[in-house]
Amino acid sequence: MMDLTGLHLNLIVQEGQPVKFCYISQMLHKTILACCITALSFSVSAQTKWPAINQQTRPWTRWWWMGSAVDEKNISSSLQQYSNAGFGGVEIVPIYGAKGYENRYIKYLSPQWMQMLDHTVQQSNKLNMGVYISVGTGWPIGGSNVTIPDAASKLIVQQYKLKASTPFMEKIVVNDPKQKGVAVLSALMGYNKNGGVIDLTNKVDTSRTLQYNTTEDLDLYAVFTGKTRQAVKRAAPGGEGYTIDHFSKAATADYFKIFDTAFGNSSHGVKAFFNDSYEVYNADWTPDFFTEFQKRRGYDLRQYINLFVSDAVNDTVARLKSDYRETLADLMRENFSTVFTQWTNKRNTLSVNQAHGSPGNLLDLYGAFDIPETETFGSSYFPIKGLKRDSGDIRNVDPDPNMLKFASSAAHAYGKPLTSCETFTWLTEHFKTAWSQCKPEVDQVFLSGINHVFYHGTTYTPADVKWPGWLFYASVNFVPDNSLWPHVKGLNEYITRCQSVLQAGEPDNEILIYWPVYDVWHHAKGMDMPLKVHDVDHWLHPTNFYKNVVGLQNAGYSLDFVSDKMLEQASVTNGMISVVPKGAKHKVLVVPGCDKIPVATLKNIIRLMKTGATVIFESQPQDVPGFNDPQKGKQALQALLNESKIATSDVAGALNQLKILPEPMATKQLKFIRRKTTEGMYYFIVNNSANDIDEKITLQSPATTVLRMDPLSGAINVLTAEKNANTTAVQLQLRSGQSIILKLSKKAESAPAYKSVKPAGEAINLQNNKWTLSFKDGGPQLPAIKQMTGIKPWTSFTEDSTIQSFSGTGVYTTTFTIKNKAADYLLQLDKLYESARVIINGKEAGLIWSLPYELKTGSFLKEGQNTISIEVCNLMANRIRDMDRRGQVWRNYHEINFVNINYQNFDASKWKVQPSGLDGAVQLIPLK
Repeated sequence: MMDLTGLHLNLIVQEGQPVKFCYISQMLHKTILACCITALSFSVSAQTKWPAINQQTRPWTRWWWMGSAVDEKNISSSLQQYSNAGFGGVEIVPIYGAKGYENRYIKYLSPQWMQMLDHTVQQSNKLNMGVYISVGTGWPIGGSNVTIPDAASKLIVQQYKLKASTPFMEKIVVNDPKQKGVAVLSALMGYNKNGGVIDLTNKVDTSRTLQYNTTEDLDLYAVFTGKTRQAVKRAAPGGEGYTIDHFSKAATADYFKIFDTAFGNSSHGVKAFFNDSYEVYNADWTPDFFTEFQKRRGYDLRQYINLFVSDAVNDTVARLKSDYRETLADLMRENFSTVFTQWTNKRNTLSVNQAHGSPGNLLDLYGAFDIPETETFGSSYFPIKGLKRDSGDIRNVDPDPNMLKFASSAAHAYGKPLTSCETFTWLTEHFKTAWSQCKPEVDQVFLSGINHVFYHGTTYTPADVKWPGWLFYASVNFVPDNSLWPHVKGLNEYITRCQSVLQAGEPDNEILIYWPVYDVWHHAKGMDMPLKVHDVDHWLHPTNFYKNVVGLQNAGYSLDFVSDKMLEQASVTNGMISVVPKGAKHKVLVVPGCDKIPVATLKNIIRLMKTGATVIFESQPQDVPGFNDPQKGKQALQALLNESKIATSDVAGALNQLKILPEPMATKQLKFIRRKTTEGMYYFIVNNSANDIDEKITLQSPATTVLRMDPLSGAINVLTAEKNANTTAVQLQLRSGQSIILKLSKKAESAPAYKSVKPAGEAINLQNNKWTLSFKDGGPQLPAIKQMTGIKPWTSFTEDSTIQSFSGTGVYTTTFTIKNKAADYLLQLDKLYESARVIINGKEAGLIWSLPYELKTGSFLKEGQNTISIEVCNLMANRIRDMDRRGQVWRNYHEINFVNINYQNFDASKWKVQPSGLDGAVQLIPLK
């Protein structure tokens, strides 16, 4: 008998539901089994080719609990809606509340709050969903239990003049009134005109008076450890308080004590604890910094405070600042990141962290957590045909996909299976984001190595709150009240299929490129230098590192970034470089042109070379970083370079000589990322250019079978391929805006042959048909039915005020006749505002929500008369506009309330009516 283990029968077994068995006679059993196998052979063959779908492969969403005003009934109903829409889990972040609902607020981590969390986990488990939780409310990390000693610290330096043979009468106290009672004197140093220095810290008595006489004039520098007094932003009730000192192990450990009380030794079913982006301001110090600095850098920074805080812009100051920044990086990794992860792992759960914005080596900080998480912010430009991008509805930022690679590189290096991303933050102005705008943005995220997407996001809303429900001020509103919600499952299923592949196997990037962080840190201006997403123009774009990264990617190479600490751990096996044995393996290490590199790092690179690694130096580094005897370090560096006879070369030329070849598809402006498995290789390929592609492309991987896997429809087909020893060539059709997955399998696999899309005659043009337009599922009220000849947006009925204010679903219906049915048909919609469900002859044919707006429909059509209904969902914008024009109150929150994309007061009353429905041609193109 055939083994049916793992067979997925849609009509019998539903995911997450118990399987019902019945007894069948042996004879009937064999008959039914044979019929099932025959009837379902095609669908099973296709379905089983996709990697397993589970909660982890589905998209998750950040779930804001406003005021933590949640209850079990609404939690259950909300989670059911999210599950039905295809979400795999929620990430709970309590924030400020809505006004008028204060009696529902629940104090953070109170027994009642924990009861709501437990209920959430219980209900999620029933739905095969997961739960992550933020370690705090709002952001950054902190709260009511953070004491002044544990709060974020800042460096305060005050200067005085001590005259020879003259008593110093001034008190050594901090001048800033906000620092009174909190700032602590860390050092008092005196400097004479000859450069001599004396430590006077112990000469200050308990009354803060300097007890010291001198025969020479001294410049005094008083160093205080002050407090930023930064509070948690957007805090929920019970979560208000100071931000913690990220550089203090004691502060981090103390912070988690409140969680120890609430959670005990259990995770309460929470799969991961999450920390949001750093966003801590002016926190550039910690109480024991001088001690830690001397231990790590080998000299006493107090001796050079006069230089360290000077306005001089020179090499000496830059070296001191570099050592200072490296020390902050060490402290944040060891005293915050490591402690955080250890706390979560003791509860058999995972740590998630957004390291960007931190004053440290981002690769090392991401790498210290179980799941590195990055974020997108704003809208990227893509020249996709038909993609809307109104300059008035986007922020003046352009997300850089290589910023995302810091997180994925860390995950790849340490063999962490997941890299997550806060996705779509401020993608467009509120209520104006279509799912078609989300696709290219999430494709870019995937291309950067991300495989665990979190939407930004979803706000919990009780059922008794009127439309549009509770909303968070900085998000795309992935909420059931969104008029586009009926079609969000299309986006979710697309992401699910992509992530099922991108979570399979392991990354396949041939190049490891060194990130010279010491060139970034060697800067005389500023203090802690947080590496922010919004500041890449300063710390990333001007570097040779970045120019190499972009140049190699444009040429068709795949790469990961590597830090000094990673190189310290790296080893070589059979010529392949890996940071840890379970981590990603790379063919070559590229050292881009850089000025400064530690001797220890160069020694590690030479060690790798001696054990079989291939290394390309773009140029020889000239210097060492840091202040502690740089001349000695420079001599040691030069000796190593001479001894090892390191040659330099053009990177692209060297790669060509080494026969490390790029993917030629890059010359067609196609972007890709690869994953390798025991079965072969996956290519995720995206065409976000303005051009349609219908060309033969060569892939730098061998294959026995090539499968074309469409993450939009789920269809799987065999592609005809030209196979060589090391390459495979296929004909690739990919329209502007489309993406595809190619599986290059080592074994023979069966699926229907792919039929290229070629017109087979004159299109059936439905544009000028008689159409009925009806409305459902929206508001503020349903407009009357319209009869029209020819397609046009419903907002073109300017005389009907109910249509102008309507957000919801409009249904366009017409009939047409097919005389001689073609093999297949492609439904093409010229202009769609914004997504559509297509129903043909009473059967659902599919969703159209991404560019190009088209859908294969041949299996639903018949010869003779056919009926087509196109259910179009529009944006929330027109209804919000109407509410603001009427002065209706719908935004009424504590703290920031509700702002527009430029963080100004939100007002939609002056918006133009957003076009809604269908416009232009509606065609059925017969296909060969």
